[in-house]
Amino acid sequence: MGKSAIVIGAGIVGLATARALAVRGYAVTVIERSEKAVGASIRNFGMVWPIGQPEGNLYERALRSKSIWKEVLISAGCWHYEGGSLHMAYQQDELEVLEQFAGVSGYRPVRVLNAQQTLDASPAVNPHGLLGSLLSEDEMIVDPREAIAGAARYLSEQLNVHFIWNTAISRIDFPNIYSGGQSWQADEIYVCSGQDFETLYPEIFLSLPITKCKLQMLRLEAQPENWKIGPALCGGLSLIHYHGFKAAASLPGLKARYESEYADYLKWGIHVMASQNGLGEITVGDSHEYALTFDPFDREFINTMILSYLAKFATFRSPRVFQTWHGIYPKMTNGATEIVIRPESGVTIINGLGGNGMTLSFGLCDEVIGGTYQA
Repeated sequence: MGKSAIVIGAGIVGLATARALAVRGYAVTVIERSEKAVGASIRNFGMVWPIGQPEGNLYERALRSKSIWKEVLISAGCWHYEGGSLHMAYQQDELEVLEQFAGVSGYRPVRVLNAQQTLDASPAVNPHGLLGSLLSEDEMIVDPREAIAGAARYLSEQLNVHFIWNTAISRIDFPNIYSGGQSWQADEIYVCSGQDFETLYPEIFLSLPITKCKLQMLRLEAQPENWKIGPALCGGLSLIHYHGFKAAASLPGLKARYESEYADYLKWGIHVMASQNGLGEITVGDSHEYALTFDPFDREFINTMILSYLAKFATFRSPRVFQTWHGIYPKMTNGATEIVIRPESGVTIINGLGGNGMTLSFGLCDEVIGGTYQA
């Protein structure tokens, strides 16, 4: 008889852990406190984003995650789009960063485009003052609201993962876990509950170099006449947000200019990107505020700043915003890209992926369960 495992949390990390266990023959139960996943995993762009990762293990992990995503999405019948990403330059120092990145990117499928080639790649790019862009072929877009639900359905129907919804786990005493008067037990327990894992291990949470990040996002209505923007679109501020671009030697100079010209944007952690889902709707964001407890109300001026910067590099057939929201995820403060810890025998916490959950979770959890993970 095979081993049993319980996974706490049905967000992307929990689903990735459940998949990695199930394909290795475990009998897996996922327990989620809500009736469906409603946390950070459905409140993002849906970008599977290898270009944001530095060369080496993290880039390879992102590519592995993308491969697993495709397998899951195809099996679940979920929409996805391997359109890559387009990073525009409107100032010479931005173009230099893109050229340098392309020059040292080894085997990444990236190339620098001139202004006309950029406009040919996407009809949504603002042509005014455009110098060129970087086109990367690695990136894939999913609709997180559909994809997370689809992944759970795939695990249930095709890998026999058992889901228990609307059940909050309040205590672990291995091999048992408890929710009020109910209890379950398993050979292995995985805590993948995102920003909420301090409920189960408060002392460990407080001892870790971890905080939380609140981001604000918007969604534009479906574009008329099935109009498509092509690749995901990114402005210059994204160049200093993602660690992958640190390979460009002149990035510190660009960052210094941004710190002078866009101080208010950097204060709120704003960098702006846009991706389009299968319905033609365009997701735009985002901001980054760091704390352990947040004001529950969104800041309208942040949304206004995001849309203002968006207009510098993109224009759409319809700019009407029909949804706004915020998400919260755990974020390491010491530069670590995740935490994988074992607070007691038989229990593993997987957390702290920051804003890279959609990009890295499937690869990371496959490494952890497969025994190849190295911190």
